[in-house]
Amino acid sequence: MPSRRNGPPHHMAEMIAAEPLVAFRILERLAGADGPAARLARTLADTAVRGEPIVVTGCGTSEHGALGIVEILRDAMRGAGLPGSGPVAAQAFEAALEPQAGGLLIAVSHEGATGATNRAMTAARTAGATVALVTVTDRSPGAALADIVLVTEELDQSWCHTVGYLSPLIAGTAVGAALTGRPADAVTIRELLAAAATQADAADLAARALAASARLIVVASGADRPAGRELTLKIEEAAWIPSAYRDLETLLHGHLPATDAMTGLVLVLTDRTARDERVARARQALAAAHEIGIPAAAILAADVAARLEATATPAGRLIVPEAPDLPAPVAALLGSATPLQLLTERIARARGTDPDPIRRDDPRYLAAADAAEG
Repeated sequence: MPSRRNGPPHHMAEMIAAEPLVAFRILERLAGADGPAARLARTLADTAVRGEPIVVTGCGTSEHGALGIVEILRDAMRGAGLPGSGPVAAQAFEAALEPQAGGLLIAVSHEGATGATNRAMTAARTAGATVALVTVTDRSPGAALADIVLVTEELDQSWCHTVGYLSPLIAGTAVGAALTGRPADAVTIRELLAAAATQADAADLAARALAASARLIVVASGADRPAGRELTLKIEEAAWIPSAYRDLETLLHGHLPATDAMTGLVLVLTDRTARDERVARARQALAAAHEIGIPAAAILAADVAARLEATATPAGRLIVPEAPDLPAPVAALLGSATPLQLLTERIARARGTDPDPIRRDDPRYLAAADAAEG
């Protein structure tokens, strides 16, 4: 159980503040021609050439990290000229029940002790797959099941994981860089993550506008979808507001009748691919929300923020710098990581909740967690 604080800053806030240097350290650890990122990149390339399946899996925040890795590696594989459509994501419970036949499984597990993920690794190995794991330490139960271990050495001090989301994205970035032969720009990445600190006031304003919502909907498209799912989980863990994720287009096909002025909305739009189309559709979605009276906030790339009228997001917006020198999914996923966490932490402050124990300091919720594992 994380140690209790009488008030903010909680451990979660300290973890967010540490992330620029966390990312820098992870990239240094994984780099090198004989490093674990390069070894996994070679295995991935060989698997693609053989036409065998490449699956990335995890649970909870680690599942969202896995989804982000899929976006990053698909782009890197295209850049490297590798055949096939790239990796696919699978939730760990499902991957354990229907293991892939051969190929490569990349598992994400922050502490390497998630039962469903370890069962998925065991099932994939039994079915002939090579197994890799992204985790904190090579002394974890999961590491004993893996052929290749990408060790981050960065342990979250809050159960509302932030570093646990960023770390696999950084690991995926390192593997993608090894695939393409284009080194990851650690300085640019550190600066991109550090830029979230300049958004604290904007996060406060948006948090105050959203904190009274009875429910929240998070909307995203393209490479922003893992971030949208992670923001949904973070808000439920930290601020205890029932939340749902919707793909941008999906929101507009039957979900609006269940919304009203007590529904808050957060749009995440930082992906620079097909940006014109995404911005146009986002403008229409925000206009629909306005007609219902839904307070909308957003996490936007700087170019998108310039295109979307401020009145479209009356609950406020956090601005993510453009990072044109980074691959598009890397720029989107790393650019939105700390802002989504900062917004969550500030909503928790506005509601007076402690994000660190994810409510397991309440005997009912601790009992529920025990029942879920029992």
